[in-house]
Amino acid sequence: MKKFQIKIEDFVCKNCGTGVKGDGYTNHCPKCLWSRYVDVNPGDREEKRGGTMKPTGIFLESAENTIVHICVKCGFERSNKVRTADDFNAVIKASARFYE
Repeated sequence: MKKFQIKIEDFVCKNCGTGVKGDGYTNHCPKCLWSRYVDVNPGDREEKRGGTMKPTGIFLESAENTIVHICVKCGFERSNKVRTADDFNAVIKASARFYE
């Protein structure tokens, strides 16, 4: 089985209600940066818990900014790339939380 599957899906953010147009790589809301725990491997939709994932920080990884998400339901942690469509103020706010 592939570790990454492109899955093009639009969704409504469970945190802020923003409608998000997916492109196959979209995995979080560009407005508030929240995500959902729905994949075991990216794009497979095999994770059944489906908890919301809070952005808890931003760090530099391999010359790219990365968002740290933690599932508020079970504590699972995953990191995802900051995207150019992401709200800059939300990225700064998440970055500040990383250094608290």
